[in-house]
This record gives sequence, structure tokens and C-alpha cells, in this order.
Amino acid sequence: METVSIIPDGKVVYGIQLPIQSQSTIYCEDWEPSSGPAELARIAKQADDSGYFYIAVCDHTFIPRRLAQAMSTTWYDTVATLGWLAGITSRVHLMSHVYIATLRHPLRAAKEFATLDLLSDGRLIVGVGAGHVLEEFEILGPEFLDRGKALDESIDGIAAALVDEFPELPGPRWPAADLGISPRPVQSPRPPIWVGGSSRPALRRAAARGDGWLPQTAKRAELKTQVAELRELRQELRGGAPIAIGALAGTFHVGEPSWDLPKGTVSGSPDKIAEDLAEFVELGCSHLQLRFPSRSVDEMCDQMAAFGEQVGPLLGK
Repeated sequence: METVSIIPDGKVVYGIQLPIQSQSTIYCEDWEPSSGPAELARIAKQADDSGYFYIAVCDHTFIPRRLAQAMSTTWYDTVATLGWLAGITSRVHLMSHVYIATLRHPLRAAKEFATLDLLSDGRLIVGVGAGHVLEEFEILGPEFLDRGKALDESIDGIAAALVDEFPELPGPRWPAADLGISPRPVQSPRPPIWVGGSSRPALRRAAARGDGWLPQTAKRAELKTQVAELRELRQELRGGAPIAIGALAGTFHVGEPSWDLPKGTVSGSPDKIAEDLAEFVELGCSHLQLRFPSRSVDEMCDQMAAFGEQVGPLLGK
């Protein structure tokens, strides 16, 4: 599989998982449940205006009652939301973070992604993962314990269909031939596929099949070990081909706060924040996912703008 690189060599970029579109209690701010498309659009446009490399949308089809209190049932549809965002932004990349590819036929997924890439004029990043909600697999997908093998096959099938109009899918789960898919994506040979997960199988999958890696861990000590392992696997499986390495960089507040920030938030001058992020750059991470604690959409957009204007230019120096 040919590697697709979209981050320029030596450059460090940053992006965000959009609020509002998923409202797990783990990270949802108090103002999000009463917000909707207007606020989501404003944040997406702020990212577009402030030099963010990507905005990302999560993926769950439904949440079982046993998990609803913690995860909530508010999870906007990934493809529909990214398609809408394509029409109200012009520069920022649009990423599925992560799309549970095992719950859809690869040709169905490829159709969605090819259309998104066309509608966004080549700004799509395909982020995929194995999923973790048992009930989704019981209703929609393969056996839960088979989801890793199914994801491997799905990634190969999606990649093939994004490259070839009439892809050959050998199976065994989703064999197909002589079935054409158009419209074709804008990016050539195809949009990049970034693989999510921090387990050993996920690292191996990213090394073998990914153009990039989307970690789940936010602990820096663990990330250091995982990056080293990913590089070893990449050398073994792909001859050391380039791979875009990500980091869940943490929560940040540019400037001195006027309120009590959540524990672990890094705040202060642009230089201080850039210095904190330098550790990820030294590890070889080229794309950083940021979070901004906020009490309102106004506050979030102000922080996004401040980071883009004051901290972004300092990254990678």
C-alpha cells in the first residue's frame, strides 16, 4: 500500500476534536448540551480562520442504555456532519476520529469518503478504529472479538476503493469485484488513512496499514514507549516508510486564567505552552490534538484564536 503524506516534512500541525458533536461526560463542557449547529459552525469556522490543520468528528451509531449516563446518546453522525462542515469551511482538513469501519461494508465507507473528499476539495483525512461498544457489533457488525481482523480487511478495502474505481476486494468477509464507485476523490492516489488505537494490535495495524497514527493515550510516558514501538513495527512491516505520528497533547489556556481551570491544564504565555508541547515534537509527533477548557462558545473561540495566533507559529522551532 503506497504511503500518503499530507503534512509537510518537518512541520508540526495541530487540530481539535470538535465539541457539541459528541457529549460524553468525560469531556463535555457545561455549555455544550444547550448548544447546536450554530455554535458548532462557529467553532469550525474559527479553526478554519486560525490555521488549524484539522477538525474531527467522532462516530457511534447508538449508545446502549447501560452506557448512556456516562457517554450520553448525543453523537452526531460522522459523515453527515463532516459533509456539512465541508460547505462552511475552506482550508481546514476534515477528519473522522474515529470512524468505526468494521460496522460498514468497505465499499459503503469508500463511497462516503470519496464523496466527502470531492465536496471538500480534497480536505478529507480518514481516521478509523476498531470500536469498543459491544452492542454496536451485536446489531451492526462482525463478532466483537473479530473486530480487529475485520478492521484490517476494511482498511485494505477502503484504500483499494479510494484508489481504483473498480476495486478488487479478496475478502473473506467482504469479497467484491467489478463494482464501480464514483465520484472519485480529489486527493491522489487517495485521501490519507490514519489508524487509531494504542494497544499492541492497534500499533501493529497502524504500522502495517496506516499513513498516520491516532493514539488514545494521553500519558506522555506511555506515548514515548508507544512511539518507539510504532517506529520499530513500521521498519519491520513497511521498511520505515514515513508515518504521521499524533499525540493527544492535553488541555491548554493561553494567558493567565481568571477562573479555576481543570486539573492538568497548562496555562500561561505562548512560550510556556510551546515549551510544554516541544516534548511531543522531540518524540517525532507531527500532529497534536488540543483541548481548551471553556465556559462558553465565546471563550473557546477566543482560546482557539489565541493559540493559532500566538502559539502555533512557535511549534517545531
